Amino acid sequence: MGRTRGLLAVSLSLILLVAASSCGSEFTNETPEPPEGTVPVALQEVAAGLAFPLYLTAPAGDPRLFVVEKGGTIRVIKDGAVLGTPFLNLTGAVSTGSEQGLLGLAFPPDYVSTGRFAVHYTDPAGNTRVSTFLASSDPDLADAATESVVLTAEQPFPNHNGGQIRFGPDGHLYIALGDGGSGDDPGGRGQSLDDLLGAILRIDLDGGIPYAVPADNPFVGTAGARPEIWSYGLRNPWRFSFDRLNGDLYVGDVGQNQWEEIDYAPATAGAGRGVNFGWRTMEGRHCFGGGSCDQTGLALPVLEYDHGSGCSVTGGYVYRGTAIPELQGHYFYADFCQGWVPSLRVDAGVVTAQADWPTLRPGGSIPSFGEDSAGELYVLASDGRVLKIVPR
Repeated sequence: MGRTRGLLAVSLSLILLVAASSCGSEFTNETPEPPEGTVPVALQEVAAGLAFPLYLTAPAGDPRLFVVEKGGTIRVIKDGAVLGTPFLNLTGAVSTGSEQGLLGLAFPPDYVSTGRFAVHYTDPAGNTRVSTFLASSDPDLADAATESVVLTAEQPFPNHNGGQIRFGPDGHLYIALGDGGSGDDPGGRGQSLDDLLGAILRIDLDGGIPYAVPADNPFVGTAGARPEIWSYGLRNPWRFSFDRLNGDLYVGDVGQNQWEEIDYAPATAGAGRGVNFGWRTMEGRHCFGGGSCDQTGLALPVLEYDHGSGCSVTGGYVYRGTAIPELQGHYFYADFCQGWVPSLRVDAGVVTAQADWPTLRPGGSIPSFGEDSAGELYVLASDGRVLKIVPR
């Protein structure tokens, strides 16, 4: 299957074994290390004892934190404590092998009035399912019986599922799907427009049942293309986000054997509309497999790092909170295996102000970041902790 990166392995011990065997030994560290950040920041523990937390989010204006656990539950952190009963429990409906599980959660802008939210998970057959649910009369509990399946996609292998879902600045739902797994994308799905895999999709949940395709999606009317596709050429986009200030799109795309990458698409150029991010023609800024390749029309990453530095990128967020004003506009990301947390700024399409933040390393693997309703950022640790980035 090739040397695929174990982003969501069944256990932490297995992940660390994969990381130890594949990171830093075969490849020379060619990636310059960024300087240490000078703003005094730290991690503050918000919760512990969670079961492999994979994501954190919150509805607009809501002080609660909603944490997605790989095994199929969504937990609520309220008034500083994890509530005893899960907000939603899908453990019987979710496959959890390899990189499978309950992978994503998104609240639409009108959640307060509708109580509707979306989740992204792999079903017992290992295939992708995106569904909506409704909150119950108790705002801390969802009604599992209200599931409405929105979109499904067959997954040929148990890895590279993507998993991020997010309502964009336009109110539409964006869905990230990996290339279907195995190694080297043998089906060529990353460069195919007739397959939903290896792409970020954009759909309208309010325009039809189960959804409508927005008329301004880039491949509407293109013969042989799936009109849901917004961006393509992705291997395993493990966490994308929109800058909540200006709508710019950032994608952390997990590499194959040598290069991890951060992709960027400014809102002024469509925030990824119709963009081909290059996989598997490219891995990072390099022709995949060596040699030369046709790079015409490809959007190369704004940042890459090699497997001498890490082995699996975890995409994050542009900081737009108020607690640390010096970090406004800085995009934070991580490496899952090495557990380090750097940041960067993108100015006029060029990466600037790179920094490494040793005080933001939780000690262990980082499956994801999270963002609360106020724009403050969180680091999720695979040992079950939720940690908030705070001024020191």
